[in-house]
Amino acid sequence: MLFDTFGTVVDWRGGIIREVSTFFSRHGIDSDAEQFADDWRQRYQPAMERIRSGERPFVRLDVLHLENLRDSLRNAGIDQGRFTDDELLDLNMAWHRLDPWPDSVEGLNLLRARFLIAPLSNGNISLLTNMAKRAGLPWDCILGAEVVRRYKPDPQCYLDTADVLGLQPAECVMVAAHNDDLAAAAAIGMHTAFVVRPHEHGPSQDQDLEATGPWDFICNDIVELGRLAGSAS
Repeated sequence: MLFDTFGTVVDWRGGIIREVSTFFSRHGIDSDAEQFADDWRQRYQPAMERIRSGERPFVRLDVLHLENLRDSLRNAGIDQGRFTDDELLDLNMAWHRLDPWPDSVEGLNLLRARFLIAPLSNGNISLLTNMAKRAGLPWDCILGAEVVRRYKPDPQCYLDTADVLGLQPAECVMVAAHNDDLAAAAAIGMHTAFVVRPHEHGPSQDQDLEATGPWDFICNDIVELGRLAGSAS
């Protein structure tokens, strides 16, 4: 069982808003933390696309997040000269300190009793490890983009992750709250599980509110997936 993490297992938006709000308050910045968090996240896919397209070599997500943070500060008209490099690096570490959704830890433990579970995330190894330690995520191992040097939804990301485990794609289930992630995994032969996260992007979310493909499992949360997959195994 391979998991997308941002949005599927952890609440990235709530965590980033919290951290940005604290940072702004500490520095006396009168800016909208929610808007800033959304702007920071919106730079995520375009930054990875430059690597997927071959425009730049692979770099880990921490590097992209820091570059995007600086761009978001410029976009918000916030002078970066008022911060030390260490202060910006610490804010960038907010992505390592995200909270799990309320069902995540219980659901992962249910699944781990029967399956090998691991992230198949665009996050880098230290990010996912720190996140797991803080949030209590019981992964059997840490996998994802930095292991295979590719970003989802590059098909090779899924294929190489299965290969690292000594498995065929058909022996894996990709779990995600994002239909496009599952479509990419299904295209190379993985099974699929859709977990509904209707508040990942906040109250105005208008995407991934329901399954749009013939996924093997469609669940309201990871606890439900644990029960369904356990009975089907």
